[in-house]
Amino acid sequence: MAGMNRPADRSGPPPGSVDARFTLAAERTVLAWVRTALGFIAAGVAIVYVAPSGDAEWLDAAIGVLMVVVGATIAVTGGYRWRRTMTVLREGGDMPGPSAVLVVVAAIVVVSIVVAAILATRI
Repeated sequence: MAGMNRPADRSGPPPGSVDARFTLAAERTVLAWVRTALGFIAAGVAIVYVAPSGDAEWLDAAIGVLMVVVGATIAVTGGYRWRRTMTVLREGGDMPGPSAVLVVVAAIVVVSIVVAAILATRI
């Protein structure tokens, strides 16, 4: 009977709640994905509209469109990973793996090599 009138222990978070630090970290991460996506999209637009047009305007357009598509894919992937992370934080389960990050790194490397190869032929 000694414990009947004591207030409940409220030292831990309520069930189903997420620590604000993890929520804010997930938001910072999705913002990094969005910044990367915007960089790709801006570079694609710059290649199409700002890059010096030579004999191969179609090539500039193709690379620009490729970069915009990669940027859009990065934005969608980041949003998906953020949603999945928030669900895992709330309900439990496995965190998203590194495969999407590796795909983004591979896309950056491939696009960089293609752009460098094309610029090298124009010099």
